[in-house]
Amino acid sequence: MPEQGLGSIFLNACLINNFVLAYFLGLCPFLGVSNRLETATRMGAAVSFVMLVASVCAFGIERVLVAIDAPYLRLISFIVVIASTVQLVEMFIRKTSPTLFRSLGIFLPLITTNCAILGLALFQTNKGYSFSQSIAYALGAGAGFTLALVLMAGLREKLDLAPVPDPVRGTALALVLAGILSMAFMGFAGLGV
Repeated sequence: MPEQGLGSIFLNACLINNFVLAYFLGLCPFLGVSNRLETATRMGAAVSFVMLVASVCAFGIERVLVAIDAPYLRLISFIVVIASTVQLVEMFIRKTSPTLFRSLGIFLPLITTNCAILGLALFQTNKGYSFSQSIAYALGAGAGFTLALVLMAGLREKLDLAPVPDPVRGTALALVLAGILSMAFMGFAGLGV
């Protein structure tokens, strides 16, 4: 596998192969928490942190499992690390910002089942990334996830002030916006490897 630069990996994960808008992973918080810009930004930060920790742990777990010839334990190990990290983030947010904790609601514990985070761990190990490449990949994926949330929240806040026909209010409008954002991000597809 040719050596990829860290900037290339970051941009690839952030824009070209955005987990939400290109792979369609992590749609639950994307659609559920993107009503307000502040909430979307903080949820993006929480998911980015969990992605970074999961990436570092996945790198170490993969090395240990290969060394002891037990790669079949990879998936369950990744899930345990992700669930533990989410619990720590949830306790931290509950303690430091009860208002944010209430506004994120059920979507905060659902980070545990966010397929984007598990996908990140599996993709990076399958691609055989080094430690620094794994960090760049996690930061890019987190930035891309946050970017998708913030773009969606900004659009939804603007559309709250616009006259919208009744048939496309609510969920229908959110899905139309998600589709348009996804098509816009498809324009980056020619840039990647």
